[in-house]
Amino acid sequence: MEIDRALGWLQATPVAKAISENELLFPWIESVHVLSIVLVVGTISIVDLRLLGVASLDRSARHLMQDVLPFTWGAFVVAAITGSLMFSSDAVNYAHNFFFRGKLVLLALAGLNMAVFHLVGIGNVAQWGVTRQTPLPAKAAAAVSLLVWVTVVAFGRGIGFTMH
Repeated sequence: MEIDRALGWLQATPVAKAISENELLFPWIESVHVLSIVLVVGTISIVDLRLLGVASLDRSARHLMQDVLPFTWGAFVVAAITGSLMFSSDAVNYAHNFFFRGKLVLLALAGLNMAVFHLVGIGNVAQWGVTRQTPLPAKAAAAVSLLVWVTVVAFGRGIGFTMH
């Protein structure tokens, strides 16, 4: 109950009200959100497919990650901002939406997978990252990453179909 009160306050803020009441603002924010998610998932997929040994084998994993991940992080920041703005426009209903909650759990799982990959799976990327061979823990992290991000997208679509 206390959280619903805080969420009610959030969606009553001037910014949230402007988003919810303006017929053009929400669709524009949503469009930027979707485009940024496409960039996040696309760039992560490039790295994951390289780690799995499926694509970009002519480039070292280390250099590919150095080239691609800045775009991933930039797009993720934009997605987080636009997602937060959309959330604020109807915070109480979003907070009770199954797909929204699931998406947040999946995003946390993606973050955990990334943290484990960087702490355990990446090992000495300077050595293995220049070969076509990827260590099994890195391959496992890449497979989990692809699965989680595809599910994040599916849950995101579920939000759009279940919110009124």
